[in-house]
Amino acid sequence: MIVRENEPITLIGGAAVTLTLLARARALAPIIVAADGGADAALAHGAMPQAVIGDFDSISEDARARIPTAAQYPIADQDSTDFDKCLGNIASPLIIGIGFSGDRLDHQLAAYNTLVRHPWRRCILLGREELIFLAPPSIDINLEADCPISLFPMGAVEGISDGLAYPIGGLNFAPDGRVGTSNTALGPVHLSVTAPKMLVILPQSTFEEAARALGATSARWPGP
Repeated sequence: MIVRENEPITLIGGAAVTLTLLARARALAPIIVAADGGADAALAHGAMPQAVIGDFDSISEDARARIPTAAQYPIADQDSTDFDKCLGNIASPLIIGIGFSGDRLDHQLAAYNTLVRHPWRRCILLGREELIFLAPPSIDINLEADCPISLFPMGAVEGISDGLAYPIGGLNFAPDGRVGTSNTALGPVHLSVTAPKMLVILPQSTFEEAARALGATSARWPGP
């Protein structure tokens, strides 16, 4: 394990990151870790990463010169993404990922795949418009009435819900079958799911509440 912290961590990826987005993430997760080229985004906004993890095919020479060598952790493996390398080497109560959406769709899909492959890591990917995280076994989120919420299965999964306009109880979800997009909260929402396969998608305006809810639930998927 490269990084072990008892506080939330902001993990910066290589896609576009605004100062506003970084400041919002750091308000809840002040410790900075960068995934490869995310180090350049961190430095551009005046943040020095505590660690840089990745295959180092994107980080600039300038960033490598400015960041202490002891904080650089190159991993040559080409069979995993930089985000995958990071989640496999960061232990923290909550990881806030920024710079993992918006630039390339294939990179976004790979990031969602990584969330499912590391279900024991609590991680929110925060974008300019939406956020996404892997549903834990159960979670209670204090959403406002009419708040959009989508549930997208990355594998076979079932669940129960309270507070959704379209309840999910009794439904069989699968990526090539039924999905749970375009639902709406009636108010506070409770979700329970049977497997670490369900992605929860919410407006970015719910970020602080989503982070609170994900950090507060005692239900966890087992780790390796």
